[in-house]
Amino acid sequence: MKKKYVVDLSDSQRELLKDCVEKGQTTAYKIRHAHILLKADAGWTDAQIAEAFGCHRQTVYNVRRRLMEKGFSEALGRSERQEPPCQRKLDGAAEARLIALSCGQPPAGFRRWTLRLLAAKLVELEIVESISPETVRQTRKKMCSNRIYVSNG
Repeated sequence: MKKKYVVDLSDSQRELLKDCVEKGQTTAYKIRHAHILLKADAGWTDAQIAEAFGCHRQTVYNVRRRLMEKGFSEALGRSERQEPPCQRKLDGAAEARLIALSCGQPPAGFRRWTLRLLAAKLVELEIVESISPETVRQTRKKMCSNRIYVSNG
């Protein structure tokens, strides 16, 4: 079967990859991608390259494809996600409501807001469908909304 993405490196690209591999002063995945490109240029099959460098054949295919579609520098790097793995529970307006709620009076019978109380109140007010106390904690930490937080500057 004929390869769809055939690697044909120029002399300058080959020298750059050899320097990257020989010096070893970059991240491990970049060195591995450089090895993959050099061996693909030398005519090795995907299976041989994958076995030689301890990676999956799909990794070899992806590196070759990125070289042909996105260019030399993109082939050495990692592909980045287009969007996060899951949607955020709290958008800007919901975060503002959380902060306002946590600065207000706690429910009767409580001295202060706990993370569980805040999470339950956000669900009760139908700001979110469901939320964990950990998400509330991370949002409050990000917003520096600790009621005892005092700026020294």
